[in-house]
Amino acid sequence: MALIPGDHTRFGGLVRWFRALLGIFWLVFQLYIIWYPQAPLVQRPLHLILALVLFLLWNPLKSRRLGPVCGVLIDSVLTAAACAGGAYYLLSSTRLTERMEGIDPVGAIDICFGILLLAVLLEAVRRAVGWSLLTVLLLFLGYAFVGKWVPGWLNFSGFSLDQAVEILTMSLNGILGITTQTSLQFVFYFIVFGAVYSSIGGGQLFIDIGLRLSGRHRAGAAKAAVVSSSLMGSISGSAVANVAATGVFTIPLMRKAGYSREQAAAIEAISSTGGQLMPPVMGVAAFLLAEMLQIDYTGVALAGLIPALAFYTTIFVQVDLDARKTGLGTVQDETKGTQPPILGRVYLLTPAVALVLVLLSGYSATYAATVATAACIVIGLVQPVNRLDLPRLIGAFFEGTRQASQVAIPISAIGIIIAVAIQSNLALKFSSQLIAGGDGSWLGSMLLIMLGCLIMGTGLPTVAAYSIGAILFVPALLEMNISEMQAHFFVMYYCVLSMITPPVALASYTAAGIAGSQPMRTSFLACRLSFVSFLIPFAFVFDACLLGVGSPGWVAIAFLSLLAGSAGWAVALVGYLNRPLGLVERVFIGVGSVVLIFAPTATLLWLLGLTFLVLCALWVLVLQRKSGEPD
Repeated sequence: MALIPGDHTRFGGLVRWFRALLGIFWLVFQLYIIWYPQAPLVQRPLHLILALVLFLLWNPLKSRRLGPVCGVLIDSVLTAAACAGGAYYLLSSTRLTERMEGIDPVGAIDICFGILLLAVLLEAVRRAVGWSLLTVLLLFLGYAFVGKWVPGWLNFSGFSLDQAVEILTMSLNGILGITTQTSLQFVFYFIVFGAVYSSIGGGQLFIDIGLRLSGRHRAGAAKAAVVSSSLMGSISGSAVANVAATGVFTIPLMRKAGYSREQAAAIEAISSTGGQLMPPVMGVAAFLLAEMLQIDYTGVALAGLIPALAFYTTIFVQVDLDARKTGLGTVQDETKGTQPPILGRVYLLTPAVALVLVLLSGYSATYAATVATAACIVIGLVQPVNRLDLPRLIGAFFEGTRQASQVAIPISAIGIIIAVAIQSNLALKFSSQLIAGGDGSWLGSMLLIMLGCLIMGTGLPTVAAYSIGAILFVPALLEMNISEMQAHFFVMYYCVLSMITPPVALASYTAAGIAGSQPMRTSFLACRLSFVSFLIPFAFVFDACLLGVGSPGWVAIAFLSLLAGSAGWAVALVGYLNRPLGLVERVFIGVGSVVLIFAPTATLLWLLGLTFLVLCALWVLVLQRKSGEPD
């Protein structure tokens, strides 16, 4: 069986064995450092080097112009260079740990291996993500050296070659900084958990639950996509992976229920995108957020619960109203699936429940993911149907390490952007310019930040967009006396939504590929469906209760009012509430909804918005009864 492109060559067997041994070693290493952590300048470089080598083995160079022989030669040189970099860090770990940054000299060997490692990493980024992120990285690297010649507020003293190598490759900044630490400490374990959980049937169970809960109701096909994608996304934490996993089931189901290709793809894209916001396993950006704030990941997951529930509730309400308005979306009997009964597979929820309970018990996210993975293995070995044998278990681990290597590459490379932005003071300069551009107003500055996050997320992975946004935009929000948690969630939320906004929307394009729809039309339709959700970040910036800050009673009231406002906004956008609404009715309901969403809980403006929205709803219902229209 060919596991990678090029396995048919004479070196295919050797590559497979090397890749297998390296994957096992990486897995053992990650388990070892849970109980026996090493110095940061030991475990972070080793994590990155293992990811680099494994990624190169899984993703050989594909070039018709160079030919297979030249491709193998280039891959061999890059792999050897990465291995040499690993040897350099292991042999120099004591010196690198004890040296004083900015005082001790940078040797020729440091410069040599630093440049070598950066070159290999940049090529790996090109293969993993493409030219979008690589172009941004090269721009920041160029800025680091030519900053002294840049005019205006972007001017700074610039880096020398020694300074660049020292900051980017020899310290706990740059590629060995907070982003690599996030990959090392959190991302690896959750990706392996997701791979093992899917191998025992956990992902399929979530899809079937969505079908069973919503499939028989009006708009059942679309609702099933929303429910199953939210459940699957809470474990996978990746929009594109979520689309690929659930879209192959939900998109054909929606097509059979009468949705167009673009509609089916758009609903799946926006539903899967929200998985990066859905606890317990949010996207990689959420783990990075926890590291940046230096708080436990459990706190981030709990803070993200209300926004995530509001996100999916608004999407659910909107597809329901659309179906009531158009009559589309009911699942026919013959399309309801032939999977085994859910009750007989409910034990597969045990790993997910264990993950949540361990997190809530105060243990680290790393430990929680490890326990959940162990639960998957135990259940897989003893379950009566689809029992997990040794080859499938090994295959699941190999798939987990393969995915982890693909994620670790861009995450580590983002450290270049963070280091340059901090060392050049670009973050604070950009913050000042942003506030000035917003004329000093909260709303103006936040609208500019929202637009910046969406533009910056064009074609970039969410974690890359969020990392840049956290450096450039969060300081501006902090200047407006917004808390760190609110500021970071605001930026992360819009970076997540950039996955479905044109011109380059990765989740929308993936769904369009499955549905056979036009990517751009799918992206615009997904934006229309998610337009309700675009107001949620403003809501939790204006009211911290929506991030769980405050007494349980006020948090509950804030949550319910957000749901009411979001549902009203969906009604205004769709133009339907048991009957088609006129323009004036939609405007009134929309105004009341926006006021209720934006106003902090228990303020006079909040009370006025709630009253106005209730009166509008009563007005619509009274007119409906007088006209004699059926519900």
